[in-house]
Amino acid sequence: MVALARTSAGRLLAVLGAFDHQHSALCLTDISRRAGLTLTTAHRLVGALTAWGALERDASGLYHIGLRLWEVAALAPRALALRQVALPYLEDLYEATHENVQLAVEDGGEVVYVEWLSGRSAVGVRIRVGGRWPLHATGVGLVLLAHSSAGSQEAYCAGPLAAFTPYTVTDPALLRRVLADVRRTGTAVSDRQVTDDAVSVAAPVRGPDGTVTAAVSVVVPHADGRVPALVPAVRLAGRGISRALGWRPRGNGAGTPSHR
Repeated sequence: MVALARTSAGRLLAVLGAFDHQHSALCLTDISRRAGLTLTTAHRLVGALTAWGALERDASGLYHIGLRLWEVAALAPRALALRQVALPYLEDLYEATHENVQLAVEDGGEVVYVEWLSGRSAVGVRIRVGGRWPLHATGVGLVLLAHSSAGSQEAYCAGPLAAFTPYTVTDPALLRRVLADVRRTGTAVSDRQVTDDAVSVAAPVRGPDGTVTAAVSVVVPHADGRVPALVPAVRLAGRGISRALGWRPRGNGAGTPSHR
């Protein structure tokens, strides 16, 4: 972030990059520190971003990401087109389960959630639209990682694997076996890896050429024991979105070629 700050554009990006889901409200001093900028420079840039609408200042003096920036980000073609096509299938999956339904893509070695439907009685999740999580800890992430290139998988497994609960898979050899099982079955199950009370069941979403471009999942309470019943519904949603995106299956097995 400090390296970016050497240019005018980099300094602006550093200010915006100071915000994340753990730091969604910042005072000017915190922005200056996290962006690696002097207080004077941060003050000037924050003022410009606030005037444009990229940042908003609340009554207590803290800054938040502004709606103008959200409006611009919502135009991102990959997420916009995918969400528009997928939404009817996500709604059907929600109506069938009344649980958290999620749609995610991979970006920079992380899961990025582009849509999320949740009911009032659904299990609590640490997920929000635009949120990022490590690939190995989530159902959608396991699907995306399992269908990435062999080189990408090896590089990921060789890196640090953060633990969020005692059940998070942090052993590279075990993770490789999990990924192989995801490719074999066409489904990923992330059991209590993010929180110790929830299970995620995920399936791939394919583009016109068969490449896995996204993943869809349902998150349910671990105590319900509903995973076997959810697998067909999640697979059906993934295949429905894939067909709507232009994919046509070549065979009827779960192990459709991943085009890795």
